Amino acid sequence: MEGIITATSRELDLRRQSETEAFLAEHKPEVVIVAAAKVGGIYANDAFPAEFGYDNLMIATNLIHAAHRHKVSRFLFLGSSCIYPKFAEQPIKENSILSGTLEPTNEAYAIAEIAGLKLCEYYRKQIGDVFHSAMPCNLYGTGDNYHPENSHVIPALIRRFHEAKVAKAPNVAIWGTGTAKREFLFADDLAKGLLHLLEIENPPDLVNIGSGSDISIVELAEAVAKTVGYQGRIETDPPKPDGTPRKLMDSSLMRSLSWKPVISFANGLSLAYSDFLDQIETA
Repeated sequence: MEGIITATSRELDLRRQSETEAFLAEHKPEVVIVAAAKVGGIYANDAFPAEFGYDNLMIATNLIHAAHRHKVSRFLFLGSSCIYPKFAEQPIKENSILSGTLEPTNEAYAIAEIAGLKLCEYYRKQIGDVFHSAMPCNLYGTGDNYHPENSHVIPALIRRFHEAKVAKAPNVAIWGTGTAKREFLFADDLAKGLLHLLEIENPPDLVNIGSGSDISIVELAEAVAKTVGYQGRIETDPPKPDGTPRKLMDSSLMRSLSWKPVISFANGLSLAYSDFLDQIETA
């Protein structure tokens, strides 16, 4: 797309300050949207906290400081709902940040993201740079990562149920008790929300962007199985961690700015499964 500058992690290592500085110096962007991060599900976050902490801290701090040095006019930093305390009051308001203990399984990632959004806030407060943050709920959609161990819950379930359908497996086990509840938003809805924020002259320092409703992991598994066409039994694995019991964000501030999602959950799952099948064909 004309006017849009992108770089993959193979082309640009944002963990390296010199590479980050050189990229912004060369391209001189007016607006920067930071969607870059090392991400994964419960297993990956819990198993590799050093990588999740270091990589995400470096990405955030290098980009924020380089954007200031090279006079970027708008800087939008994306975080995650995991920045909020494990037992935050539901639905979670923006002012809940730093009000309680984080979920241990993704603490490293959360601390790095909190550092990034607070640094944006500090540059704006002290210097006047229009650096601000958006916190999406769990995202899914086309172009997702379907890795068997390092993917998020929806792409992981899509792959697992598809493979079980192909293998005619009688049952599929999901991690934990299945009672934890999560909120999901199709990635295209988020993209439109971010563009909307960039059109606002004086945006909030921090704003939640979510669908406004949540679903239990068991209900999610049933919905994915139906979409995929898997008809076997769904079992839970209680010894495995559930993570935070519930993460439903209060997105009333974002809605007051005249944005709302338009892609239904059922339609979004269907689009995501079609994308997975396309990736199988082209892998």
